[in-house]
Amino acid sequence: METTKTILITGAGSGFGEGAAIGLAQLGHTVIAGVQIYPQVTALREKVKALGLEKNLRVEKLDILDQYDVKNALTWDIDIFFSNAGIGEAGPVFEMPMDLVEKNFQTNVFAPLAISQKFISKWIKAGKKGKIVYTSSMGGLFTPAGFGIYVSTKHALEAIAEALQQEVKPYNIQIQTINPGAYLTGFNETMADAPFRWMDDEVNFTKKADLRATFDSLLGTPEGTLDASEMINAMIEIVPKEEGKFRNVVPQFVEDMLKEHQLNAWENRI
Repeated sequence: METTKTILITGAGSGFGEGAAIGLAQLGHTVIAGVQIYPQVTALREKVKALGLEKNLRVEKLDILDQYDVKNALTWDIDIFFSNAGIGEAGPVFEMPMDLVEKNFQTNVFAPLAISQKFISKWIKAGKKGKIVYTSSMGGLFTPAGFGIYVSTKHALEAIAEALQQEVKPYNIQIQTINPGAYLTGFNETMADAPFRWMDDEVNFTKKADLRATFDSLLGTPEGTLDASEMINAMIEIVPKEEGKFRNVVPQFVEDMLKEHQLNAWENRI
């Protein structure tokens, strides 16, 4: 095993973040699991205690939109910032309320970038090697109808990460993205429910039943409900490593699909 690292993970209250926090701690890394709300703090601390991981896994409240939580987090001495927190707003791009668009970008792009800038500055001033890993998405590399706003945040994150990789390399700071396929964590399913809280068949051109059918065609298949343990295991392997690919798509069949999609995009016609 490589040298153990101190790793801060955001969005560790559920799904990939929680699984990765536990798995990395089990490998001997020192992990700070940042969770959004206080009930998640209590629940995860109980899991940590039951697993006997109190020495390696610390649970802290870290809502990335809370200035006081963020200020506190920036005092921690870490080797790796695993920026995993995010939300998803789905629905037709041409009808989605703009406040929801702004909220999705604030959480998935602006806040992670702001925290990254602060840690990068801290590492450069200290002359310390560091690493930032972003949880992007397969949706950072293609755009299915109905998910345009969410995946546009991931497209933005991909561009930011690619620029950062070039800019901070001279300072011995590494940047990576992890691009999960459609794993069953509850995130995609919750996102698919989100637009129905604002859509109205008497107001919107897009009808609820049609949008639901679109979501079911994407998520209601074996390829849309993959076993999350595969992705968590990949994260546990990728995040602490000092060598590896910049972009990490899992599973392989999704990487192959994305490459084909990107090639076909050159022939896309209106």
